[in-house]
Amino acid sequence: MRIAMVSEHASPLAVRPDVPGTGHGRLGSVDAGGQNVHVHALAEALAHLGHEVVVHTRRTDPHTPDQVRLTSGVVVDHVPAGPAVELGKDDLLEHMDAFGAVLRRRWSAPWGERSDGGAGGRPDVAHAHFWMSGLAALDAGRALGVPVVQTFHALGAVKRRHQGAADTSPPSRVALESDLGAQVDRVVATCADEVRELLALGVPATNVDVVPCGVDVRRFAPDDGARRPGPPRVLTVSRLVPRKGVDTAIRALARVPAPAELVVAGGPESAELAGDPEVVRLQTLAAAEGVADRVRFVGRVGPEAVPELIRDADVVVQLPTYEPFGLVPLEAMAGGRPVVAAEVGGLADTVVDGVTGLHVPPGDPDAAGRAIASLLADPAARARLGRAGRARVMEHYAWDRVAAATVAVYRDVLDTRAPAAPAVADLTGVRS
Repeated sequence: MRIAMVSEHASPLAVRPDVPGTGHGRLGSVDAGGQNVHVHALAEALAHLGHEVVVHTRRTDPHTPDQVRLTSGVVVDHVPAGPAVELGKDDLLEHMDAFGAVLRRRWSAPWGERSDGGAGGRPDVAHAHFWMSGLAALDAGRALGVPVVQTFHALGAVKRRHQGAADTSPPSRVALESDLGAQVDRVVATCADEVRELLALGVPATNVDVVPCGVDVRRFAPDDGARRPGPPRVLTVSRLVPRKGVDTAIRALARVPAPAELVVAGGPESAELAGDPEVVRLQTLAAAEGVADRVRFVGRVGPEAVPELIRDADVVVQLPTYEPFGLVPLEAMAGGRPVVAAEVGGLADTVVDGVTGLHVPPGDPDAAGRAIASLLADPAARARLGRAGRARVMEHYAWDRVAAATVAVYRDVLDTRAPAAPAVADLTGVRS
């Protein structure tokens, strides 16, 4: 199958600093995180199953090659849409018409016969990642008869509910997501909570399938011998933005007996931590809670270093106020470590309370502190939950299973798609 993946702001190349000439923000920056990992891993897994994949992402550097081969069967195509500089994802909407126009040109040629000599051409199916990618993909897809599958990764209605006035999304986002969900050929949700949100937006239940995100079970493998000596160690791996709940983890540590420590991985490079406003806020909080000497900020870590960090921890915590899916708990479970997770979004699905970890209410440091302390005091429980977590990941979240389930959605769309559909309303008039 020939698959076009559209990921306007989240390039899979952010995961691969070893690939020369990528020109993309590094993983762990404000707009580079789980979606980059997802697109990268899904594209590679689809190629491993024998499919051909082109990932279209926005050009952010004038010096990057037009196309970069990520691996055998996967090419990253840089789309000129707006200035060739890094822009925040909330500033990209005005460039999606241009992005869609480029896709129409790219997809107008037969696969492998593009006039500019690049890889790709008309795909069998397009899979858009994030809502703005969906606008561009649908624009091109309906003009050329290419079916479009949509994964939102995050929904504007949820972001607005939790962030209120701090939400910087374009005002039209929620309305556009509702229209998009009804017009694409299929929406792939990643968890049950997302399905509920989609139905509330008016997306027909018959238009939604659930396929979770995945994890690399080979890289994130248990190794109990890797744990370094030292105090009980709690780990959180996260972009350092307020909704990720690192402040809750720090407050929770104050409820956990010394000498347990909290390792915070994420944010800017270690040399830049002192000048980062969010790090300063969190360090000030740690001092106020009396645990400044037990909280260790290590800064941005590359994806290659995360498995070792997990194996070096006794407990992994993820305490966001909301989380569309959340990859770190899966990585921790794959590595045989128990997880203390806020019961929100995708974490309510992936972490099974009392089986692979413990659920706590979001924003509740007392509950989180009790959960962490109970696990640190019970090595047998940690080992039992860790084994169950590994087994659950192998059964449900290994990338080969996720890719196969995604292909099943593609095939169903191709098998059931009606002949040429009547024209639908143009979404461009409400994008401002």
